[in-house]
Amino acid sequence: MTRYDNLASIIGDRIEQGLYTCGQRLPSVRALSLEHEVSISTVQQAYRVLEERRLIEARPKSGYFVSQHHEPAALPAMCRPAQRPVDISQWDLVLKLLRADPVDGMVHLGPGMPDISSPTLRPLNKELSRIALHPDLRGMTYGDISGAPALREQIARLLVDSGCLALPEDIMITTGCHEALSIAIHALCQAGDIVAVDSPSFHGVTQTLKAFGIKALEIPTDPVTGISLEALELALEQWPIKAIQVTPNCNNPLGYIMPDAHKHALLCLAARYDTPIIEDDVYGDLAYRYPRPHTIKSFDDDGRVLLCSSFSKTLAPGLRVGWIVPGRYMEKVIHMKYIGTGATALQPQLAVAEFVRQGHYQKHLRRMRARYQLNCDIMTDWVKSYFPPETRVSRPQGGFLMWIELPDRFDSLRLNRQLEKMAIQIAVGPIFSASGKYRHCLRLTYATQLTDEIEAAVKKIGETIKRQLAEVAT
Repeated sequence: MTRYDNLASIIGDRIEQGLYTCGQRLPSVRALSLEHEVSISTVQQAYRVLEERRLIEARPKSGYFVSQHHEPAALPAMCRPAQRPVDISQWDLVLKLLRADPVDGMVHLGPGMPDISSPTLRPLNKELSRIALHPDLRGMTYGDISGAPALREQIARLLVDSGCLALPEDIMITTGCHEALSIAIHALCQAGDIVAVDSPSFHGVTQTLKAFGIKALEIPTDPVTGISLEALELALEQWPIKAIQVTPNCNNPLGYIMPDAHKHALLCLAARYDTPIIEDDVYGDLAYRYPRPHTIKSFDDDGRVLLCSSFSKTLAPGLRVGWIVPGRYMEKVIHMKYIGTGATALQPQLAVAEFVRQGHYQKHLRRMRARYQLNCDIMTDWVKSYFPPETRVSRPQGGFLMWIELPDRFDSLRLNRQLEKMAIQIAVGPIFSASGKYRHCLRLTYATQLTDEIEAAVKKIGETIKRQLAEVAT
């Protein structure tokens, strides 16, 4: 990240946190230059970035001010899920989302799909073609059950940025992060066991628990700091919890980054009750600020954290290349991998390894972080403009997903049925709960270029919500 990008992130965070309020004059270029020990041109470029994000505006002969329209929306409330383990439902709703076709004429604002049209992915496509045409057909073999050594070496280097020191032999390649999470759960739990999850939670995890006959215990989660440690400790005292599953960095769907102190305290709590942690870090590399946030795994010195991630959100989901760093559970994890899918397809592994080795990955990340952060600001403005005034909106710190909470009387399932007739799709709230909570919530994605068509779709969503709420009120 450049100096001006870093400075823009710092000032942007201050605005989002309310330290600089709507309409307030910002420090002068010279004052910021002295405060942060950077050049005048660096500050000017940082202010230009914030202008593009529509967070600030320049006034002739007066300086820079927080945009008049930028008033942070209220955050979603911390939920109070059932204080007992539950059987998972909502599979039919998840399946409906998974069957979405990106080229069917719908405006898809539901699936967690990254932007795969970026020119920074061209070297990856060339590498895939080169390997496919290689005369020794090396990409057509099974390969090592643990994954291509070249890829594991590159992943070990990438993990350093997250504070995690792992050797290539500590890493196993999987068919996406979803398989990594599934393997971790299968290695730790049996039918009838209980897993504690943050709430709202990624539907892929809860549906995996459902398939294995495992119960979920939803733990209240703060939209800024993450899973409630107090509620989790009470749950660990009361129930025989076999694992804790969390997504602490750029959380799906809330978008927060758990503070390091909170991560360390969570690990200490898990150690006290001798409970493993399954950490999903699939969005961690897409954090808007640099350096990227630490993983819980980076604080782990006894191997109880199983770190799961992939290139599905940073590059392209069609690659199906993920990984797991399972710590002390490596033998169980390898066996689960073998009886599941066996070795992961070798060709995309080799292509990704070379893409990362040549430095293309970091270049691509820089472009996508900037794109997603700009899109986040634009989408937030649209939601504030077109949705009812009582709408609560998450403040994503990375990735490309936004969680929206409406009054309790609102029904996202009914909304989705109405929007389908308008060729618009969203992700409904209940799929992010094991017990079907969050019917008054929805998730939107803002990964692709935000066109006039998408703005019109967001406006239609807001108008439909207002009509529904008015009908319920009368």
